[in-house]
Amino acid sequence: MTELKSMLQRDDVRGVVRSADGTLRLFHRQGVADLFELLSHEPQMLEGASVADRVIGRGAALLMVKGGVREVFAYVMSQPALDILRQADIPTTYVTLQPNIINRTGTDICPIEKLAASTSDAEEAYERIKNFLNP
Repeated sequence: MTELKSMLQRDDVRGVVRSADGTLRLFHRQGVADLFELLSHEPQMLEGASVADRVIGRGAALLMVKGGVREVFAYVMSQPALDILRQADIPTTYVTLQPNIINRTGTDICPIEKLAASTSDAEEAYERIKNFLNP
């Protein structure tokens, strides 16, 4: 996990996935778009993977549960995300724990965090996020 954390120091890297076979994938977009795309098109990359990300909210946590992620690190994590990951018995570390992830303008809760707030079902969260990202 130390190697993945160090990759987050680069300005252009938002998240990193190391698959069970050691393949690395870097995320460059904010939010869950890269994680969602990986889960949708290459789900085998997440099965047993280690994930390090700058920010992880409940929606991302549910996507990671659906993908079968093995361990997670975040610089900033929401309490709802931590709860989901702990319920799934996924070892999780973070630097800062927040009540919720806030949107980019700082005016409200992140829309993905809101979408996932009323479900603990990873498949349902996936469908909600899919509809949000691809209206």
